[in-house]
Amino acid sequence: MSRPIRTRRQATLASLAAELGVSRTTVSNAYNRPDQLSPELRRRVLETAKKLGYPGPDPVARSLRTRKAGAIGLLLTENLSYAFRDPVALGVLEGIALACEDSGIGLQLLPAGPGNDDVSTVHRAGVDGFIVYSVPDDDAHLAGVLQRPVPTVIIDQPLIDGVDRVGPDDEAAMTSIANHIIELGHRSIGVLCMRLSQDRNDGPAPLLRQHQAHYHIQRTRLNALATTFDNVGVDWSTVPVVERFDHTVADGASAAAELLEAEPQVTALICTSDILALGALEEAVRRGLRVPADLTVTGFDGIADAERAGLTTVHQPVKEKGRAAGDLLLDPTRTTGTAPGSAQVITLETELKIGTTSAQPRTTEQHWFGL
Repeated sequence: MSRPIRTRRQATLASLAAELGVSRTTVSNAYNRPDQLSPELRRRVLETAKKLGYPGPDPVARSLRTRKAGAIGLLLTENLSYAFRDPVALGVLEGIALACEDSGIGLQLLPAGPGNDDVSTVHRAGVDGFIVYSVPDDDAHLAGVLQRPVPTVIIDQPLIDGVDRVGPDDEAAMTSIANHIIELGHRSIGVLCMRLSQDRNDGPAPLLRQHQAHYHIQRTRLNALATTFDNVGVDWSTVPVVERFDHTVADGASAAAELLEAEPQVTALICTSDILALGALEEAVRRGLRVPADLTVTGFDGIADAERAGLTTVHQPVKEKGRAAGDLLLDPTRTTGTAPGSAQVITLETELKIGTTSAQPRTTEQHWFGL
């Protein structure tokens, strides 16, 4: 007959205090307020805890007592893998993580892919505040975050009165690209843009859809282009704009193919992200187009792959953007209220970097598609 296996009862704060002959407060301070104990006493508490198998104070009980979770939540309305695949998102995530490391708190990722209206993850999240990264203004998860009585910082979009925000001046940045293209002499242009709303659209984006876009960064960048080109006599309603719901190089290539097939006279493709622009460069090669002799291509973001490709683009400091948002949320002196106009807005500098993918448009004699 087998003998029952005896398991050792896990030590508790009380049993550890009894073993040491000290109060439970002393044991608790060894973990939570070590400055309250002498180094020798703290060493003795921790060594005895290790010997008895005491794992330390219960974090759940501690959070109930202090009403602090010791973590912040990052709302990303994409699939979780996007945060580790997209170079801009990855840079932002690194910046936030650095801020968390400095403050000694955790980071909880709250992914919510497009079309997912289940906001229970937001309601259940045990966090002391939220960073919202680039979501549409009609997102249900954003509404859930703003219902929570904790501080919130938005990175990029949307713009909400009374909520802190970190991001670049997208209007000025895109205007700098438009002016560069205009100064080169281009008037026959096309645009490849990222997702404008949560409903899938992989194709032309008419004016009404551009004006009603729920992703305000894309709306702002398109409006900046429209205003700048209108000022030099280009009727924006005649400019082809092709939208892609997903954000990959392959999507940029397919969007460029669609636009160039429909509008072969275009001499410049302005892309609202480097990822789309890199796809456009691939499509240009496939068609036998010389960049920039036959086709100028520009991007936006300044990612490493764009720099290696010599892409003309706007560089924005993505890691610094995440770091600034984290520092702002975790600032112990932060007193931002919720009244309109009370929010803190950190506007980051951008830089137009002119690479090897932009030049004067080809003349009629130079017209060559290699088809």
